[in-house]
Amino acid sequence: MLQITDARTGEPTDAAPARRGLTRVEAHVPRPDTTGLRVLLVADVLVRALELNGTPVWTVLTAAEGQAELRERATALGVRPFEEHRESGPGLGEAQVLHVLGAPGPEDKALEGVHVEVAPVHDESTDGPADEESAAGSRGSGQDDPSALRLALLARPRRDPVRLGAAALADAEKVITHWRGAVAAWATRPSSPIPDPVREQLRAAWEDDLDVPAVLDVLRRVATSDTVPDGARFETYAFADRLLGLELTRDIGRGSPSDVGGGNASDLGRGTPS
Repeated sequence: MLQITDARTGEPTDAAPARRGLTRVEAHVPRPDTTGLRVLLVADVLVRALELNGTPVWTVLTAAEGQAELRERATALGVRPFEEHRESGPGLGEAQVLHVLGAPGPEDKALEGVHVEVAPVHDESTDGPADEESAAGSRGSGQDDPSALRLALLARPRRDPVRLGAAALADAEKVITHWRGAVAAWATRPSSPIPDPVREQLRAAWEDDLDVPAVLDVLRRVATSDTVPDGARFETYAFADRLLGLELTRDIGRGSPSDVGGGNASDLGRGTPS
């Protein structure tokens, strides 16, 4: 059962409702900056985790400004569409409400339901642009492969601040490229099921307060394991990507690389600043 820490109480709580019914995940994004994008991204991964556990989900976006820009950037990152919040109108009879938000304002603290807190992003690529042209270029940083930005934001625990710069994005892009090449190569080997201990480790990671860095740790161990066959490595990465949304199977059929190791993903671990 997926458990999430309620920021108001500091206590873990079941993310799925105790009684059978719908869970509403509402992302609260005051601005379309990188911090707001991280909030929406965490909400997206939370929805994926709930769906993997068989929980029906209703997704809602509350954006104070720049909603069109936010949706455009989120779509590039593989965030699935969230319904626009409306003040009036009938609800869907949800049994649980999860509010995903950054630093809560006074109005947010009154929201009923579980509060899922997301720390801010210090985006060095958008500090002090000289003019409108450079500002536009900065806002597009990391978008040559949007999955690199997605990985850089997911690689840190959601309650830890992220320092995001060109080096972090370059490291993330190298890992993504390497993993996609490895997955493409593993896909050519005889199929083999995910080992039960590996599947259990993946679920235990994301069900423990949506610990995505721990999921990445499992993938790194699988990639270098002496006991997991290549066919099982492929199935493991494809299964985990249902949560991560990194398009790890994208390069299947585009040729196999000579190196199918785990990639140098150590800089994206939980203990290393992004």
